Amino acid sequence: MDVTLLRNPAIFLVDTLFSLYVFAVMLRFLFQWVEADFYNPISQALVALTHPLLRPLRRLLPAIGRIDTASIVLMLAVQILGGYLIFQIQGVGFTLVYLVWWAINQILELLFNIYIFSLVAVALLSWIAPYPRNAATSLLYSLTNPLLKRARRLIPAMGGVDLSPLLVFIAIQFLKMLVMPTLDQLAASFNL
Repeated sequence: MDVTLLRNPAIFLVDTLFSLYVFAVMLRFLFQWVEADFYNPISQALVALTHPLLRPLRRLLPAIGRIDTASIVLMLAVQILGGYLIFQIQGVGFTLVYLVWWAINQILELLFNIYIFSLVAVALLSWIAPYPRNAATSLLYSLTNPLLKRARRLIPAMGGVDLSPLLVFIAIQFLKMLVMPTLDQLAASFNL
């Protein structure tokens, strides 16, 4: 069997597993940041999944105010390891500095995407089922409410229509389009 035939499935598998774990740590970090319901079943599942690696890191890296530094370091470490494995499988050359910037870029893109998709979900839910009572919806509202509150101060509801999700969505998308290409160029400059 040709080894090159296994390259794409191996990359897919590594990328998927590492990305899902970074996603779980990111959600735990964000839910902790916005003080979402800790006893929510989804929150508890994220804690159970991420706690084995976070517990030893928290002994070394205490939180700075509300910022859980251990979660940030864990996301970065997992993303770097995943990137390292993917680049090795691809046979692509890279520097350590490039790998770190690539990992930061991936984490920031994930953060932007989480908020973009959460806002879309909250907007859709407000039209379909404005007062659902389930674990996922509760966390979505907890995650997006801090941003939506600020936007509602700028543009109040007009005729019963809340445009704050649209304003926040546009702001996040604008910020993403501004920041991500700059980080891509910066990372590429370190891989000469």
